[in-house]
Amino acid sequence: MYRAYWGMEFNPFDKTLSEKQYFKSEDFREATKRLEHLKNIKGIGLLTGEPGSGKTYTLRTFIHSLNPTIYRVIYLPMTTISPNEFYRDLARGLGLEAAYRKIDNFRNIQERIRKMYQDQQVTLITIIDEAQYLNRGILADLKLLMNFEMDSRNYAILLLAGQPVLNNILSMQIHEALKQRIVINYTYRGMDNGEVKEYIRNRMKLCGISQPVFEENALEAAHGCCGGSVRKLNSLAHKALMIGCEQKASSITTEIIMDAASEIELL
Repeated sequence: MYRAYWGMEFNPFDKTLSEKQYFKSEDFREATKRLEHLKNIKGIGLLTGEPGSGKTYTLRTFIHSLNPTIYRVIYLPMTTISPNEFYRDLARGLGLEAAYRKIDNFRNIQERIRKMYQDQQVTLITIIDEAQYLNRGILADLKLLMNFEMDSRNYAILLLAGQPVLNNILSMQIHEALKQRIVINYTYRGMDNGEVKEYIRNRMKLCGISQPVFEENALEAAHGCCGGSVRKLNSLAHKALMIGCEQKASSITTEIIMDAASEIELL
């Protein structure tokens, strides 16, 4: 009903939109540059940002850009596990039979990575999402897992992604050796005021709306409420359009944005 009211062809703030229709923020562009650099030099990379800042979209785009004949990607989203479970999960991702002992899995994984790179010219990219939840023992082992030929060669890429607290964790003295091996590091800042305005206007144009629906002050308020989070902004804008329809408003005002923020508990 609200789509017909505003004359929209579809909900422009739906996360299921085509990848080609996504907004390329400054965070996205900067993180992508660093990932391209990591692809060339290999080693360990770190991406951090608040939930909803766009990390997952960046990772998805990066994965889709890779040539599958020379890169193999293992994505590990389950991080609240023990070191043994981590090794077994990674071993299975490499097509290995998981061993009982951690040391056996460690050796088998390193040997498989080495052979993939040297014999098949295939580089393994392991992406660990929500890495702030990783067991301390796993973090301690990651630097060892990426140590090839007495730390003289980089045969693989390890990418840690998580919330900003991950930076604090890696700053602890116990993880100094791992931190020193991180070759690229980017922290998402979130969309600024200008990007929020551009994002909403572009989204509305995508669904067939050329005339401004969101008032200028409402766009300012949207930035203040979402804190730079794309996910929160999508929820906020969608809810505002629904409320505007219910109120039979001619445009989305600051008051409607604040009502929407209250309803979805952004305040």
